[in-house]
Amino acid sequence: MERLRMEDGSSLREAPPVRSDKRLIEVCLMQPLDLIKTRLQLGGATQYKGVYDCFVKIVRKEGLLGFYKGILPPILAETPKRATKFFTFEQYRLIFDREGVSQTVAVSLAGALSGCTEALVVTPFEVVKVRLQAQADIAIKEQKSAATVAREIARAEGYGTTGIYRGLTATLARHGIWNLVYFGGYHNMKWIVPEKKTDPTGNLFGRLGLGFCVGSLASAANIPFDVAKSRIQGPQPNDVRIYTGCLQTVKLVYQQEGFRALYKGLVPKIMRLGPGGGIMLVAYENVYEWLKKNT
Repeated sequence: MERLRMEDGSSLREAPPVRSDKRLIEVCLMQPLDLIKTRLQLGGATQYKGVYDCFVKIVRKEGLLGFYKGILPPILAETPKRATKFFTFEQYRLIFDREGVSQTVAVSLAGALSGCTEALVVTPFEVVKVRLQAQADIAIKEQKSAATVAREIARAEGYGTTGIYRGLTATLARHGIWNLVYFGGYHNMKWIVPEKKTDPTGNLFGRLGLGFCVGSLASAANIPFDVAKSRIQGPQPNDVRIYTGCLQTVKLVYQQEGFRALYKGLVPKIMRLGPGGGIMLVAYENVYEWLKKNT
């Protein structure tokens, strides 16, 4: 098995078992927030006044199961997405970890590139998920399956950036910026967290709190590109494709709907990724410590 260098010069031989069931639970719990975020971001395709209005209308028209439209693609993408993020982050950090490059820059660049690599994995899943989540006029039991929708997209629109990889540039920007801010922000602020040896409880809650803060900050930083991704991948106004490229969509939304429209869905996004950022950070560091002790 290929060995990877760690910070202390040791090699990484094998990873601890990964609990996919915990990630599955997280995806299922957070899915309603993700659906509300997407509905708010779609704008003209689904009109809602805010998070509460969106929640009430979904319950009334689609029932509680309506919150779980498009749940299968995130479940299928979760394990490869996380594995890609953290594996490539360590590889990119080794590339940038050299004399003359500050740790802040190295970690930030590694985060950005790991996010872009992650985006290559998740884009097809995101396209299918958004198509399913946008269907507010039918019940979940009447929807086509995720596999059927994926086949229809590939057959009618192809496998490239006008089909199953539609919105790739916006997804690259979304994930790249989020991971840049997340990893870079944590590296710059981790000094405020108490030492684990002297204060284990304070260290745990400190890392959770810091993860929440940087996860929330990263969500606020990348949401214009998240809005662009949803617009590009979702249904178009009057079935006329007006959202094509990442920057073109950001500019068009700003011109037609104003600056605030670029931040639609921010509240449910932070509610989902803020706590998730804290949990992910603690899980990542615990695995990293395990690897250092057992390799």
